[in-house]
Amino acid sequence: MIRRRLVVTGRVQNVFFRDWFVEQATALGLDGWVRNRADGSVEAVVEGAAEMVETIAGRARQGSPASRVEQVTVSDDAPAETLAGFGKRATL
Repeated sequence: MIRRRLVVTGRVQNVFFRDWFVEQATALGLDGWVRNRADGSVEAVVEGAAEMVETIAGRARQGSPASRVEQVTVSDDAPAETLAGFGKRATL
């Protein structure tokens, strides 16, 4: 099990990116959350098997059908918190 923080930039707000991301993460059996950030990016914390975390990072780089992803930054500085299931959080 690994946990990573993803920050996705580009045209990723108001294009159902978060809903798409929740669907993708849930299908991969990941725990965590996704939220919009005030700077226009989307942030996600994902936890699960290393292969599945790498898969969601790759899918984030491709983006949802209506999005235009410019960059995905993946880091291991995700907050220490209990994660169960996958959902959306309020904008930061």
